[in-house]
Amino acid sequence: MQKINKLNRFVKKNNDFIRRFTAGVKVVEMDASGRVLIPKDLCQFAGIEKQVVLSSAVNIIEIWDKDKYEKVIDEAVVDFADLAEEVMGNIDVDELS
Repeated sequence: MQKINKLNRFVKKNNDFIRRFTAGVKVVEMDASGRVLIPKDLCQFAGIEKQVVLSSAVNIIEIWDKDKYEKVIDEAVVDFADLAEEVMGNIDVDELS
């Protein structure tokens, strides 16, 4: 979101991107027991039926229907070492600090 907030909103493509990227964003609060109620429209959008998976994605949490999550993970028949090298291999270590 920090990078998105730096985009020039006077550039139409940036504005269109921001609008689509943040579509459906909702602020939710925990109840007194520490539970979070996922709004029904987001449950329907994500296809959440009963069991959920909370997946940590660096600085965000993804909420998935358990069966859909397992299917996506199983379908990713990619050698993780090869994927890591392709995605992160060209990043200079100094850039990560």
